Amino acid sequence: MMSPSHVILSIFFLVCTTTPPLSLAQNTPQDFLDVHNQARAEVGVGPLSWNHTLQAYAQRYANERIPDCNLEHSMGPFGENLAEGYGEMKGSDAVKFWLTEKPYYDHYSNACVHDECLHYTQIVWRDSVHLGCARAKCNNGWVFVICSYSPPGNIEGERPY
Repeated sequence: MMSPSHVILSIFFLVCTTTPPLSLAQNTPQDFLDVHNQARAEVGVGPLSWNHTLQAYAQRYANERIPDCNLEHSMGPFGENLAEGYGEMKGSDAVKFWLTEKPYYDHYSNACVHDECLHYTQIVWRDSVHLGCARAKCNNGWVFVICSYSPPGNIEGERPY
């Protein structure tokens, strides 16, 4: 018969070996997709699907930002949202932050108040169908997050939905 302390140690070992690390469990492609697609559904836009090519592109660029964590766009061929945060910022936190721009988009006039809605409009851009995102821990302790979208959105003069 096992002693109570052995039972507790056995349970602890089982939990530790079967539960993925917190930082990985909350940064999966599905975590990014869920937040994006909920926002898209709210405005009647179809869901995005995960694209491994976009993910690889995003990861390469995130890795380039490790030395300084500067929020500079890659100037690549895809739509792009960037964020940085301190500690263990989850990718879904970055997406939720971009979505805080929703009140600054006026669908009637197709305009942003103070140009502060372009992250939001990229998320809900009806023609974007593929998503790939990545994170990198920077040397300064911050976390850099990038999501890439294809086809890109925010085409001047067009409505996102």
